Amino acid sequence: MSKEKIESLLFVCNYNSVRSPIAECLAKDIFGDRVFIDSIGIQEELLEINPFAISVMEEAGLILLNHKPKHFEDLNDTSFDLIICLSAEAEEKMKSLTRGYDIKIELWETDDPSGVKGNRENIMSAFREMRDELKTRIEERL
Repeated sequence: MSKEKIESLLFVCNYNSVRSPIAECLAKDIFGDRVFIDSIGIQEELLEINPFAISVMEEAGLILLNHKPKHFEDLNDTSFDLIICLSAEAEEKMKSLTRGYDIKIELWETDDPSGVKGNRENIMSAFREMRDELKTRIEERL
């Protein structure tokens, strides 16, 4: 089975501070400039990039430090071939924002590791697990 051709891809989560920026960074690493890739958050108040997200991406040799959280309205172009929502809330919001658009939306329910408590290693482990899960899903789906 051949995979559909995706030229533009948007990852969406709640705050654009952990899941969607990690997915964006991983996908850009995999696809380079062959696919336009971006990420956004849906909450009114977005959060700065999570320091643990920066750390787990650095472990993978990728830079996330310069990521700036943004909303759908902040995008220069809102025509995407595929929108991947990493939470049910993001999926609901994107369905309402893109009503009337010819855009495929998929839900990849992904746990937000920023709620994990404990020592640094426990937290880093949760972030690594989420990063690796997203990488696998991106490679398999796209």
